[in-house]
Amino acid sequence: MSSKEFLVTLNVPTSLEEVIVDCLLTFESEHGFSSFPVYAHDHRNEGLSLAEQVSGRQKRLRFQMYVEEAVLTALLARLREEFSGAGIRYWVMPVVDNGVI
Repeated sequence: MSSKEFLVTLNVPTSLEEVIVDCLLTFESEHGFSSFPVYAHDHRNEGLSLAEQVSGRQKRLRFQMYVEEAVLTALLARLREEFSGAGIRYWVMPVVDNGVI
């Protein structure tokens, strides 16, 4: 790896799938990005339907994307600007190694 890379993970409400895909495509790196369905679990019942409160889980979509350090700030700024208050959870982790085997 020539520059620092990070793995950005987003847990997104399912209703935002298409707009998040469109947004991430504008930042697409050589690695592309992945998305898959997940269940979010939280002790707070904020924004959960009655069925979600009973089951203790909420359907979400997880997006993961490798980005270079130079892109990371711009990506997070755009997400904050366009999706403020949307309930998107995110975290960023440094990438120690990656490749294709």
